[in-house]
This record gives sequence, structure tokens and C-alpha cells, in this order.
Amino acid sequence: SAASAQFQEDLTFTPPDTSNAGEISEQLCTDAAAKMKRVMVPVSNEVSDTGYVGISFIHWEASPSAKTANKTKTLPLLLVHGFDSSALEYRRLGPQLAALGIDVYCVDLLGWGYTQLDAVNSFSAKAKVEALKGFWEAVGNNGEVVVGGASLGGAATIEFAAQNLCKIEVTEDGEETSSGFVRGTVLIDAQGFVDGIGPMSFLPAPLARAGIKVLQSVPLRDSANQMSYYDPSTYATEDALKVGRMHCLRDGWEDGMLSFMQSGGFRPKEKVPLIDVPTLVLWGRQDGILDGEEFANKFVDGMPNARLEWIEECGHVPHLEQPELTAKSIEAFLREEGVRPSKNASAQSAAGIFDGLFNFLN
Repeated sequence: SAASAQFQEDLTFTPPDTSNAGEISEQLCTDAAAKMKRVMVPVSNEVSDTGYVGISFIHWEASPSAKTANKTKTLPLLLVHGFDSSALEYRRLGPQLAALGIDVYCVDLLGWGYTQLDAVNSFSAKAKVEALKGFWEAVGNNGEVVVGGASLGGAATIEFAAQNLCKIEVTEDGEETSSGFVRGTVLIDAQGFVDGIGPMSFLPAPLARAGIKVLQSVPLRDSANQMSYYDPSTYATEDALKVGRMHCLRDGWEDGMLSFMQSGGFRPKEKVPLIDVPTLVLWGRQDGILDGEEFANKFVDGMPNARLEWIEECGHVPHLEQPELTAKSIEAFLREEGVRPSKNASAQSAAGIFDGLFNFLN
């Protein structure tokens, strides 16, 4: 992509060995992990004394033949995983979207997944959003993008989008000027109407750490796994549990989780109505964690430009349980007129190549 000339890869990073160390048999997981990279992204000194943190991500490049076959250009899609998860959550959706001609970046939130954990001052919700912004600056050159999130990743998406909404104005002589870069959002069984994480944010550190140990435990992960699917016998496998838990075994994960909990979590509720760009709300019809009848319709009622699509025979994680249907819905949304690249977008991506070259030479 245009911006790849520009980012500084974290050469200390080794992708997770899901098949051997993780004992995970799913080939799509092995393939996704092999694609994972980590990039140094700019953040404030509140987050890191160096002004940079390492953020892990997986880039599924759009299939060239699919791009050629479809004359309608699409913006890249930036996807954010759910609570204490990783970009591997999109191991089934990413390849489906790429095959349809969509460029997909699945990014780990700071402190979760396979991001840098040492020499980081804060893993708060604010720090997570800040690192997400730094990621798109480093990797996407702040080009126009559609951003999506699943479950708690929806809360991060809402906060990130609210800060970076694209505003396009046309001058008297027909020139387009724009500020911000988020052109649309995709909310997948998203958490957007509960602020914070409740009483756990007020627990003394020793008690909070005990709670965090439970979060890491196999029984709790198994229980959450079973609740996530419409068809748990097919999808809530031991493999799925291992994928969701593997990053929790990293040194520093517990400290990162404590920092997030003590920060009070995300606060998306008041920002939902501010998201005035086109929004696709996707919801598993049989979601047993966030009831769609209540929450999906709340998004549609509360956002100026949102529409809802139900994913049938599906629980809380459409991207894992119905990836093909989910990909087709997202692709159709990205090809809609209101979400297509503006005139500025192609100029920006060309500029990004030269910016990257000059940064490299300086």
C-alpha cells in the first residue's frame, strides 16, 4: 500500500507461534499469525517516554484480480478486536474481505494482542485510542478509511471515529477540502451504550489482580466462548479458546490489564450521536451477550446515518461464526456511493509514497 514505504517496523517482534507453542490447529489462525507485524507508532509521553510504542497488526491485501474485476474503488478497512482479544479474531473475515477486493488492516489495541508491553506508562482506554491514531498515522498516512470494531472494539471505534471524522467541504470553484479521515464505521455486535467497566475500576490493586487472574483462567474463557456462538458445538472449540487466551500468557499482560481497569475503560455513550458518517450496524440475530433487539436498534435510532443488517443463525461474533455473510455485507457497504474514496483520497495516497520516501532519506 502507499503508506508501507513509511512505517518503521519493530524488528524485535516475533509473530506468535500459534501452531506449535499455542497448539492451535486452525490453518487460518496459522496463516494470520504468519502475516502479523509490529510497527512503531507515535504516542504522547504520557503513554511512553520514548514517544513511540509497538503496535501489532495483520494486513490482508486486496486481491488484485478482485480489484480489477470491480470498477468501484473502495476505501481501506481498519478493524479493531474485542475486549482482551487480538487481531487473530479476524482470521476468518480478513481473507474473505481481501478476496472481495478490500484492503483490510486488523490492529491490536495497546496492551492486548501482541503489542509492546514493556516500557509503556499507560494502557488506559485513552492510551489505546491514542495508539490507534498513531497506527493509522504511521501505516495509513492518515488517509481516508472506514473503521470497524466488534464488541468492546466497537467502543474503541466510536471514540476513535468521533475524534477523527472526515469533514469534506466543496469550495466555490469546486475544489474539495477535507479535515479528519474516518469516512464510515462498521459496528459488529458493538458495545456503545455502557461507559466504563463498573465497580472493578475501583478495586484495590491486589483484588483487581485476583480478578485479572480469573480473566486469564480456562474455565472463564471457556464459559465466554460458549456464550459467544449460536452454534457452540461447532465453533466454541478448544482451539477457539486457545486463540483467545494465548496473548494473556505474555509477560506484562497482567500489568497492562490492571492499568486499563484502573483507568475506568471506554466512554462511548455520549459520542454515538456524533458519528455522522455512514455506519453499518451488523448484529448476530441470536447474540446472547448483547441483545440486538435492544442495542442494535439503539445505534440506528441514535446515529444520524446508520443502517442495521441482521446476520442470521449467528451469535455475538459474526466475523467468526458467519464470516462469508459478514464479508459480503461489509463489501456492499464499502461500495456504496457515500463511502467511496473522495477525490482527495487518491491524491493523498500518492502523496503518502513521496512522504515516506522523504522520511526514509532524511
